[in-house]
Amino acid sequence: MRYVAAGVVLTALLLGGCGNESDPPTDAGQEPSVSPSTQPPTPGPSTPTGPAQGPVEQAKSDLAGRLGVPVEAVTVVSTEEVTWPDGSLGCPQPGMRYTQVLVNGSRIVLTVDGKRYHYHSGGRRGPFLCTNPQPPVPGGG
Repeated sequence: MRYVAAGVVLTALLLGGCGNESDPPTDAGQEPSVSPSTQPPTPGPSTPTGPAQGPVEQAKSDLAGRLGVPVEAVTVVSTEEVTWPDGSLGCPQPGMRYTQVLVNGSRIVLTVDGKRYHYHSGGRRGPFLCTNPQPPVPGGG
């Protein structure tokens, strides 16, 4: 009986130490260092932030910050669910190796002043700017 009780206590302690690893710890009162030209606008009461913000809003916010323009200057051309042919998510980098499995994700195309910008996502990776976009699997999305 003593061993069962000790096992239950040990299990509770081990499980209690498991937290949400996707949320990085925050240092109270410390701001991340971002240069003024790339700092995103300060969120207001109606501006979604964090995990509640959808991928299109994340992509628009990222591009606006990169270009130093208001989010309103970013226009959505298209957004679609796709299947990428491998772990590069349609954005292979020279010299890199990628898992050779199909990956469900999305492709978001934005414009600012007539120039197109491609954002890809898939698996656990959120939208990121892809400067050398490759096509997804035909009919896979």
